[in-house]
Amino acid sequence: MEAQRALVRQVGDRVRESQEALVEGLVQDIRAQIGALDQEAAARSLLEASITENVVAAINFLRQGIDPDQLEAPTAALAYARVLAQRDVPQSALIRAYRIGHQRFLDHTFALLDDLPAADRVPVCVELVRLSGQFIDLICEQVGRTYERERDRWVASRSGVRQRWVTDLLGGGPVDRAAAARALRYPLDAVHLACTLWPATRMTSFDLVAAVDDVRAHAVSALRARAALVVPTDEYEARLWLALPGPPNAPASPPGSASSSASASASAPGYLGAPESSPLHAAFGRPGAGLGGFRTSARQAARIREILGTRLGSGAAAAPLWVHYDQAAPVALMAGDLPAVRDFVTSTLGALAAAGAREAVLRDTLRIFLDRHRGHAATARAMSLHRNSVQYRVHRAPALLPRGERDLADDFNVRAALLAVHWLGEAVLATGS
Repeated sequence: MEAQRALVRQVGDRVRESQEALVEGLVQDIRAQIGALDQEAAARSLLEASITENVVAAINFLRQGIDPDQLEAPTAALAYARVLAQRDVPQSALIRAYRIGHQRFLDHTFALLDDLPAADRVPVCVELVRLSGQFIDLICEQVGRTYERERDRWVASRSGVRQRWVTDLLGGGPVDRAAAARALRYPLDAVHLACTLWPATRMTSFDLVAAVDDVRAHAVSALRARAALVVPTDEYEARLWLALPGPPNAPASPPGSASSSASASASAPGYLGAPESSPLHAAFGRPGAGLGGFRTSARQAARIREILGTRLGSGAAAAPLWVHYDQAAPVALMAGDLPAVRDFVTSTLGALAAAGAREAVLRDTLRIFLDRHRGHAATARAMSLHRNSVQYRVHRAPALLPRGERDLADDFNVRAALLAVHWLGEAVLATGS
């Protein structure tokens, strides 16, 4: 028996050496097979943290012979279960993820046994199945209890009730609008501006609530909103809707119109700047009328939140705190498939898509230069540079494009690729550069 335990510990050591590849494969498998868990960047980060800590705990369970009665689910696994409960993701999706993880863990582990003598391989496989099954059952029981407690607490709370109404409204199916408006105390026949808010710095959930309320008060005052609706997505994020002034069911005024209403100003990028020293990121959609506008503006805000999450997670320079959909709309439309965007960027920009500091400076200069109708003086003002510096960079940048200056004759693709890099960062740059 002791010899068998020694072999199991040896297998645990081997799994630990290949832990990173196992976690990466698990994250990809679970996202691909369980659509409910393939969420935006912040939730994906929590998913990866949960998987990583569970794999580490499983390896330690094999190597150290931990008493099952002393086994505790990892902190990240419990936190992820609470977030899924708050987001109304079915518990079945969470438990299925653990079953997929169990199967892949065994497949990965069995592949490491080829050099064991045949006489040892079968009993070790049997023991690995027994121990891993014991581990997964105990962890599933703990995360399941955590999910259920959080779900009960969340649904019973006022925030939970609001979230359930909002989930129904955003779902696209039939909904009693009058009952929803009464329950939410928010006019659904207004022109809506949606916003997603999340911390720019580390903060407690209590501080997040206070910061979100500050944003709500600032936005209501600045835009003279008729009403505001705040609905936490989970303890790390909240959504805000503003009912802009104007008659019910009126369309939002187009940018540049003569209207002096807040809905007109809200149509233009930068219409609402972040308060000084804001601790929150904010992603805004476009204003939209009625229930359709309520949904569309929220969907656009979520896309911008996804883009900023990708940018911040790619090691790029810090993203602007508050971003409007119009500032990154083309990128929002293509950011759902990062590998395809990366292929487009690298094939369009060529050597200019390298991840070096020199290339980054040239990309930014060329992007701003093209955006300002190829005006050297306007670019210099925008970048606080001497005009000669702009001219030098603009001269150097095209040389790195696949066809040189000819790629700028019709610069639509180049501008789109530069905008994608600006918002998505190194996630869409050439790999291995």
